[in-house]
Amino acid sequence: MTIADTDVLIDFLGGQKPGAGAVAAALSTGQLHTTAVSSFELLSGARLPRERRAVESLLDSVPVLPLDREAAARAAAVRQELDRSGVGIGMADSLIAGIALVQGASLLTRNRRHFERINGLALPNIDAP
Repeated sequence: MTIADTDVLIDFLGGQKPGAGAVAAALSTGQLHTTAVSSFELLSGARLPRERRAVESLLDSVPVLPLDREAAARAAAVRQELDRSGVGIGMADSLIAGIALVQGASLLTRNRRHFERINGLALPNIDAP
């Protein structure tokens, strides 16, 4: 299972490389998912009606994984560990990471700088074919 982070989904919606190609490739395998957190970020950022329609169409085409109690607990542990180390990544990224870790999924993102700090989180190369 591959979870798409908000940034690569925005790339896909805008046809921007490298995220658009990576999302399209993952979509074609049927393994692409996203999170309720990314869903929120996309929907709240869609200001125009056509943007909203494009986001809703995309979200209709991929399973949206919830933030459940187990994922919230894992996200909290991630956030506390990183904050103690002085390299916090923020609440939304912590929540996305918690969902991905609980699901045993890789996270498709351009924001490797944040997510590579998290032990056990697989980050595929988005430039790979």
